[in-house]
Amino acid sequence: MIIRELGRQDYIPIWNAMQSFTDKRDKDTPDEIWLVEHNPVFTQGQAGKAEHILAPGDIPVVQVDRGGQVTYHGPGQQMMYILLDIRRLKTGVRELVTALEQCIVNTLAKNNVEAYAKADAPGVYVNEQKVCSVGLRIRKGCSFHGLAFNVNMDLAPFQRINPCGYQGLEMIDSARLGAVSELQTAGRMIVEEFCALTGIQEFSYKEGFNE
Repeated sequence: MIIRELGRQDYIPIWNAMQSFTDKRDKDTPDEIWLVEHNPVFTQGQAGKAEHILAPGDIPVVQVDRGGQVTYHGPGQQMMYILLDIRRLKTGVRELVTALEQCIVNTLAKNNVEAYAKADAPGVYVNEQKVCSVGLRIRKGCSFHGLAFNVNMDLAPFQRINPCGYQGLEMIDSARLGAVSELQTAGRMIVEEFCALTGIQEFSYKEGFNE
């Protein structure tokens, strides 16, 4: 397993790279996880409804191929994209979503913050405020997209949308909860929790796409 730390990137090139990686991979391609921070963007999932985008203003809106409704990505939010051969891992979509949610729950628990998932609304919550969004796409038995963990960010852009399609849903970040506030630390914590939950024992960190 290769963990790529990609720094801050525009959304569309990373999305295109995920699609390309998934389309070109074969049964021997190593799985990868990408840790990335995005410049401000709203992404609208496949089932997304336009009425949930209230006032995007100067932040671009991108229609994407993951599940779910509209959300916001921006500086201070840790994206973890999981590019996995789920047949080779002998897991399923529901199990992957659960592992994504639980890796955030476990990370926050290490900071004495009690978080939880909801059966009817994917993601992770603390006191009914959402701290992490989850959305996946499966193609050729392989996953891409992943989660967005609010670490230490400007939450105001979420007020321009109905986050994940829920009117009035309040967002929160880890720093405001008194938990981890540094992006690289958060990224490595959630990777290690996710790998433990999915039985991935060997992984190495690389910077960028060139290594």
